[in-house]
Amino acid sequence: MRFLQDIVTLVKEPQQLPRIPLSWFLPSLFAAFNVTLLVFLSGLFFGFPCRWLVQNGEWAFPVITGPLFILTFFTLVSLNFSDPGTLHRGSIREDPMTVHVVRVNQRAFRLEWCPTCLFHRPPRTHHCPWCNICVEDFDHHCKWVNNCIGHRNFRLFALLVLSLCLYSGALLVTCLTFLIRTRHLPFSLDKGMAILVAVPAAGFLMPLFLLLLIQALSVSRAERSYESKCRYHQEYNPFDQGFAKNWYLIMCAPLGPNYMSEVVCLQRPVGTGWIHEKTKYSPCPPKHCSPDPPGSQLLPQHTPGKGPPGSGEGAALQERRRLPASVEKSPGGPRQLMAEPAIGDP
Repeated sequence: MRFLQDIVTLVKEPQQLPRIPLSWFLPSLFAAFNVTLLVFLSGLFFGFPCRWLVQNGEWAFPVITGPLFILTFFTLVSLNFSDPGTLHRGSIREDPMTVHVVRVNQRAFRLEWCPTCLFHRPPRTHHCPWCNICVEDFDHHCKWVNNCIGHRNFRLFALLVLSLCLYSGALLVTCLTFLIRTRHLPFSLDKGMAILVAVPAAGFLMPLFLLLLIQALSVSRAERSYESKCRYHQEYNPFDQGFAKNWYLIMCAPLGPNYMSEVVCLQRPVGTGWIHEKTKYSPCPPKHCSPDPPGSQLLPQHTPGKGPPGSGEGAALQERRRLPASVEKSPGGPRQLMAEPAIGDP
């Protein structure tokens, strides 16, 4: 009877479900708070000290601060939802023991294996532990916008830092001008709001200016933030091509193909149709792809190490194979066979 009671007791005890970690909630909430703070302080600024200056004929202040606010708000929101250069996940058929070596300006790089994304990472590609993705030309993970900064959104990040510096400086100068011109008047709500806006504007101005200076030096030297922390280039930087060309490659050069829109179209399975041919497999093309997309027979090839260093080097280092396409007739209808693009082939 004692044994039966123990069994009944065990059956009656409810099993606790594992708790799902909400690691994404607080960073997202912090990014939303930053946008709200920008809108809140800007509303106080335009509603009190800037309004008083406009009523007294000072139209230059809203003409300058208005476009700066629009630019800052647009870049901040866009950076939250931008693609930093996410590389598509690889295949379980990839061999992690295979050694891939590429050369960039007479320096050899061994492509590191990413156990999460299942492919060999090109140079300057890093796996972000917060976003759980591999980012091309990874610079850092920005907690202010809860997004990585990489190849595809670094220009937007630089524009955001520059616009924040200019906007904070404009807010500080406008509030100080308002306080100086109303010093003979008694303390009012307008003065209180001006002080409330000027204090955080002055507090953010110096760190933003230092960040802008650091990013400008990094672009000039073709460096990345995470490389400086781990001393990635001990002897020399093979991606450095001079001051002028570094700025052109980072800020003006074409970004190249978007992996998440083109490669996923060829690689991600949709539906249940699968065809196996030797060691290669290929899914049925997604619905948003055409049955025979232009250029599916031959993708452009890139020469390893010949891509613009510091600006999409990972895209230039990945060679594409010819994708043979064949149509197999089956009782369910014709199905198209497309080979999987190679990832990290030297």
